Amino acid sequence: MASKNSYIVFAVIGIAAASGAAWWLQKPGQAPRTEASSGAAGSGPSAGGPARGGPSGGTGGAGRPVAVEVVAVKQMALRDDAEAVGSLRSRQSVVLRPEVSGRITQLNFRDGERVRRGQVLVQFDDQLPRAQVQQSQAELSIAKANHKRNQELVAQGFISQRSVDESAANMQVAQAKLALAQATASRLKIVAPFDGIAGIRGVNVGDYLKDGADIVNVEDLDAVYIDFRLPERLQSKIRTGQTAQVTFDALPGVRYPAVVQAINPQIDADGRAVVVRGCIDNRRMQLRPGMFARVTAVFSERSDARVIPEEAVVPDGASPYVLKIVDGKEPGTRVTQRTPVTLGARMPGFVEVVSGLSTGDLVVAAGQQRIQRDGTAVRVVELGATGSNGSGPAARAASGPATQGPVVDGAAPRAAVAAAPAASPAETAVAGAQAPSANLQAKVVASVVTPLPGPNPCQLAGTPGRSSPMHPASRVPARPPA
Repeated sequence: MASKNSYIVFAVIGIAAASGAAWWLQKPGQAPRTEASSGAAGSGPSAGGPARGGPSGGTGGAGRPVAVEVVAVKQMALRDDAEAVGSLRSRQSVVLRPEVSGRITQLNFRDGERVRRGQVLVQFDDQLPRAQVQQSQAELSIAKANHKRNQELVAQGFISQRSVDESAANMQVAQAKLALAQATASRLKIVAPFDGIAGIRGVNVGDYLKDGADIVNVEDLDAVYIDFRLPERLQSKIRTGQTAQVTFDALPGVRYPAVVQAINPQIDADGRAVVVRGCIDNRRMQLRPGMFARVTAVFSERSDARVIPEEAVVPDGASPYVLKIVDGKEPGTRVTQRTPVTLGARMPGFVEVVSGLSTGDLVVAAGQQRIQRDGTAVRVVELGATGSNGSGPAARAASGPATQGPVVDGAAPRAAVAAAPAASPAETAVAGAQAPSANLQAKVVASVVTPLPGPNPCQLAGTPGRSSPMHPASRVPARPPA
C-alpha cells in the first residue's frame, strides 16, 4: 500500500514540474528576445541578401541580387543575304526549224556534238530552187539586153520613150524574180546561229519536212542562267554585279559562284516578287538547263558587324531595347541599364546591332522577366546555368535553328561554352561569342568550283548571238556530212 502511494506522489510532482516549465517558456517577456535574435541573425551575411534599403536591394531595393545570364557583344564578319530557289536555263537556246518544205539530203552533225556559228547543219534538196535561180538569171539577162537595145533605138528616134520605160520595168521584174529564187534556195540550208551543243535530232536523211517542223535544238552551255525570285522588300538591296552562291541537289558538296546580270524592272503582282537572273561559268559542262538550284544571294559583307543573341533583345513595339550590365554605385556591384538599340540584319540565333552598344558590352541574355525596373542589382551566372530542365537559352542554342539561313562567320550557339567551369561569367560570355560556329562548319563543307583560266563567258552573256570563246578542251572538229 505504501508503494502505491509513493507512485502517486511522484506522478503529481512530475506533472507540476512539466506545467511550470511550460508556463515559463510562454512568458511574454521572452518574445522580444526571440525576435531580436532572429532579426540579428537575418541581418548577417548568411541571410542570403543585402539589408532592406541597401544599394543592391534588387527589385524595389529589397532582397538578394537577381541571377541573370549575360553575353558579350561580339564584333565579327557578317554577311547579309537571302535564300531562294530557281531553275537553270541556257544562255542561248534555239530549236532549228525549216522555213520551207523539202527533203533532207545531208545532216552535218551528230547528236550531242559541239557546233560552230555559221556551220551548215542541215541541207535540203535544192535541185528545183537552183533551176529556178538559173531561169531567173537568164530572164534577167534578156531583160537587160532588151532595155539596152531600146535605149539605143530611142536615141535614133525609131521607138518611143514608152517602149524604153516598159523594158526598164521588165528588167526590174526579172531582178526581183532572181532575188526571190535565191532567197528560196538559201533557206534550204540551216546553219548554227551561235556556238553551242546540238541536241538529239528526231529526223534522218530522206525525211520530208514541212515548214516549221522541229529538227534539233542547239544549246549554248558555256554559261548558264539561273532565274530566281526574291521578295519585293529586297528590291532595294539587289544590284547587278552582286555575287550569289548556287548549290544543286543533284551535285551535293559543290557550290557554284554566280553573278547577278539582270533584274526584272517589273514586280510580279501575283507573288509580290522580283525576278533576278544570275550567270554561272559552265565551261566545265557540269550543269544542264532545267536543273533545280538553291540560291543564296549575297547583298553585302562586313567584317566589323556587332551581333548579340536574339533572346537578348526585348521587343517594345518599334523601339527594342536590351538590358546592359553596368557597375553599380557600390564597389563590386552590378546593375541593369535599359539601352535602346537599332537592329540590322538577322540570322539564325543572332541579330546585328547597328547602334546602341559597343563591342565587349555585357547584356542580359536570360532572366529579363525577373527584372522589374531599371537599375536592378544582378548576379551574373554562368551561361546555361539557369533552367535545370534544359529549356534555357543555352539549351535552345545547342539545338540549333530549325532551318538553314545566312551565316555569321565566327558566331556560335552559347551552349558551346557553357561547360567551361573554370571560366568566370564574363570570360564565359566573351568565349561564347568567339567559339566556332556549327552552322558555319555545316555550310563550308561544300567546296567552291574554281573557274577555268581565260575570259569568263558570263562577261559576254549580254550580247545575244555573239560567238563565245570555247575552252580548248571542249573544241570538237566538225563531222563530215552524214
